[in-house]
Amino acid sequence: MVNSNCDALSIIFPNSYDNQVPELVSERLMASIPFASRYRMIDFLLSSMVNCGIDNIIMIVRKNYRSLMRHLGSGREWDLTRKNGGLNIVPPFAEKTVHVYNGRVEALASIIEFLKNQREKYVFISDANIAANFDFNAMLDAHIASGADVTIAYKEEEIPYGFMNLQSTMSSDLYYTLSMEEGQVKEIQINPKDSGIQNFSMNIYLIDRELLIDQITRAYARGYIYFERDILAPQLNTLKVYGYNYKGYSVRISDIKNYFDENMKLLDNENLDALFHAPIYTKIRDDNPTRYIGSAKVKNAMVADGCIIEGEVENCILFRGVKIGRGAKVKNCVLMQDTVVEGNADVEYIITDKEVTITAGKELKGSDTFPVFVAPRKTV
Repeated sequence: MVNSNCDALSIIFPNSYDNQVPELVSERLMASIPFASRYRMIDFLLSSMVNCGIDNIIMIVRKNYRSLMRHLGSGREWDLTRKNGGLNIVPPFAEKTVHVYNGRVEALASIIEFLKNQREKYVFISDANIAANFDFNAMLDAHIASGADVTIAYKEEEIPYGFMNLQSTMSSDLYYTLSMEEGQVKEIQINPKDSGIQNFSMNIYLIDRELLIDQITRAYARGYIYFERDILAPQLNTLKVYGYNYKGYSVRISDIKNYFDENMKLLDNENLDALFHAPIYTKIRDDNPTRYIGSAKVKNAMVADGCIIEGEVENCILFRGVKIGRGAKVKNCVLMQDTVVEGNADVEYIITDKEVTITAGKELKGSDTFPVFVAPRKTV
């Protein structure tokens, strides 16, 4: 699967923006949020990397990472089980301390010795709140061609509602837009409230490994926290920071409503093809094919393996092992794995977490502007 032909390693922060979807991260982190019927958010980032030949990937976790470790295992599904490089999950503690790291500077400082011993020339740094079939090789080529010290991937889009209405000032909640001249970044705006199309940073960065080591070492000694605010923004006149305009399809999770909408968009074949134009790998569960029993009716739905459907399903995303009872009506819903909707229940505009049961005859409805969320393992 992996063609080890990319002279870059990757560092992923899987907890970034957890605070924006508290409903979904009570028992997991952003990277392991289920998405698109049978995948997790991290699957898209990992698959894009291995498709581009990146086979040395480090994840610096912060909290709630057991579900991520269960999902990733040894990295076999992504062909990242190897003696040198492969997938490495780093504990959430700053070096020589017992406290959880506060920001990227401290997190990266904890793996400086690891970075010094690597062979790759370049380093990608990324969050895990974006699902995209990203071409990292194209970004690397653009970086080399421009002679940049740092390249920042961005997309021309409006700032989502979930970002515009942030209340917290925690490092994981910062977002950035870029002002550029002829491709070079001249200003990094932090948590702007501007309307209209912006050069919205995807928080995917490419930097020379030796330069990263030097910058992090000096920033850590000064007590800096933020990679973007404390390192990049003040040095735009001395470092050559360029933007890379990503024009492909992407999903950016910013709140629970946005999560619902982005799932539902994949019922459009054009969006589905745009996201899955190259292989996306995930953990194999070895379920049976979905069974449609009796008078089952399914229209415009994305259905994973292992489901049993006896009722009516329309405009829905069903994850693995979902069961829809006889006479049940399910419309405009996102049902995570092993959800059970018993007979004659009527549900619409609902998001269920894993192992939820909606009992027989119940009526549970949200709206397109306010989908109702049911927490994991709850019975309604």
